[in-house]
Amino acid sequence: MAEYLPLDVPENPRLAHNIIHFARALRRAGLPVGPGRVIDAIRAVEAAGFTDRMDFYWTLHACFVNRPEHRVVFAQIFRLYWRDPRFLEHMMSLMLPAIRGVQEEKRAQSAEKRAAQALLGDEMPDIPQAEQEEEATQVEVDASFTISTEEKLKTLDFEQMSLEETAQAKRMLARLTLPVKPIESRRSQVSARGQRTDYRRTIRDALRKGGEIRAIARAKPRLRWPNLVVLCDISGSMSQYSRMVLHFLHAVANEKGQGWAKVHAFTFGTRLTNITRHLATRDVDAALKAAGAEAQDWQGGTRIGASLHAFNRDWSRRVMGQGAVVLLITDGLDRDDAAQLEKEMERLHLSSKRLIWLNPLLRWDGFAPKATGIRVMLPHVDSFRAGHSIQSLEQLAEAISRPDDMGEKARLMALL
Repeated sequence: MAEYLPLDVPENPRLAHNIIHFARALRRAGLPVGPGRVIDAIRAVEAAGFTDRMDFYWTLHACFVNRPEHRVVFAQIFRLYWRDPRFLEHMMSLMLPAIRGVQEEKRAQSAEKRAAQALLGDEMPDIPQAEQEEEATQVEVDASFTISTEEKLKTLDFEQMSLEETAQAKRMLARLTLPVKPIESRRSQVSARGQRTDYRRTIRDALRKGGEIRAIARAKPRLRWPNLVVLCDISGSMSQYSRMVLHFLHAVANEKGQGWAKVHAFTFGTRLTNITRHLATRDVDAALKAAGAEAQDWQGGTRIGASLHAFNRDWSRRVMGQGAVVLLITDGLDRDDAAQLEKEMERLHLSSKRLIWLNPLLRWDGFAPKATGIRVMLPHVDSFRAGHSIQSLEQLAEAISRPDDMGEKARLMALL
């Protein structure tokens, strides 16, 4: 590991060496950092100076960060590498297994585990063996029935995944499907065994044959495929969940034979952004990069009511026809006008065939609808489900195929 750079020294011969090691940690964490950016960073620091910590931070930030979702990872790695050596010890302790019942298990916050693994690489410390004054009792554990790594990963919270786990989860999401059944339209088509009587065709055939009705024409309803409309919260508290959900939606939008007529995707934080056309790009990384570049409010604030108003006003009539199924992905933590939020939720519910709300807060056993935004939104959804893991996204197929599925709505409505 590189030595920490003392920022109060005006001329440090190891400046370029430290910046190179810092760039390697960023690249391991997923940032697109190449040799050109490293050279630009060294030149920029030499030009701007590095006596002030904030100037040094923003100089490197300008050279290495060009996507909103990379800001948190950059900040964590910068803190680990340059600003607080004791924080590295803190992260190493978080990454060691804790003994339940002996010490409180504390999980790393957003991007911390990913940043620490990128910086430490393969230099994870060995777990020290406790010195036993008395003869230790050996405990043998039969792991023959241990579930596979993928099964464990399915139930893991997106927020708590390491860099390697996130990459594996994205590969698993790319294989998921979200099939839907066709719905009957009011239009009919000719069918000898149809349940409907086609009066127009019956009379037309009779007029062609001298006015006598010789046979009753039958028809059956035409089948059509609904649209899938996704409204995805990309505010600060939802950024990691939204990123994984968008990987899943890209797979759904590009998978043939699932039945959806069209997949429409919108992101919202402080404003609404239509990213539907970007999902058509076959390469998922290129698609999400383009979507992130267009949605300028990544990891910002949340204005759910105003965003839903913009959708209902500008897009509802265009994309909600043909019995659309709507997925709303948000934690419901909104501080705007509750009356407007309730009004827009009601309008969205009336415009959709089914409105399914995925909320990552449902991962907590003691979750209750205490927040004002959640309380006013909950009555206007058909199904209320968790959306924090691969398993919760797999269960979406069940919620869509069963019209009576309510998820956790009934239980939580009793708490209102």
